Amino acid sequence: MILKFLELLSQIKDRRRAQGKKWQLGPVMLATILAVLSGATSYRKVHGFIRQRLDELNEAFDFGWAKAPAYSTIRSILQGCDADEVERVFRLHGAMLSDRNGDGDDVENMRLLAIDGKVLRASFDDFNDRKAAHLLSIFAADEALVLGHLQIEEKSNEIPAAPQIIKELGLENCLFTMDAMHCQKNF
Repeated sequence: MILKFLELLSQIKDRRRAQGKKWQLGPVMLATILAVLSGATSYRKVHGFIRQRLDELNEAFDFGWAKAPAYSTIRSILQGCDADEVERVFRLHGAMLSDRNGDGDDVENMRLLAIDGKVLRASFDDFNDRKAAHLLSIFAADEALVLGHLQIEEKSNEIPAAPQIIKELGLENCLFTMDAMHCQKNF
């Protein structure tokens, strides 16, 4: 399944010019994801993770890397990615892992999905007058799987975003849990 995920990551449009492109986007993203899951919190730590596990990564995923990409290279590759493209790939991967919708009208057999919004810590920028990023996520509780995220517009809130992400993911016949703010008459 992880090789299929690598294939999906490789579908993300690489905005770098073709000349001198030594590091492919898909493998760098997969290695970065593995590093973050292992506790890396900076580009330098991602580089350290790749450097320490270079042989294992090459063996498991056939990267063919002689050395780890520099932290500045990792940063420029990741910052060049389109967030919507990355989200699309993660949603596809979540759908592949899940591959099911609600099972009819019986509450006992309905899929349980939790919808919740969070403000991302340290995502604000006072210098450029940018507020902290606010994301709405859908979590499949029975599968322990995040199905998708939606960034909430700066002058909006979770109430109009919840039906939007449900529609985008094509979720039907599911039991949703949400915060009390979603108890609206015209939901």
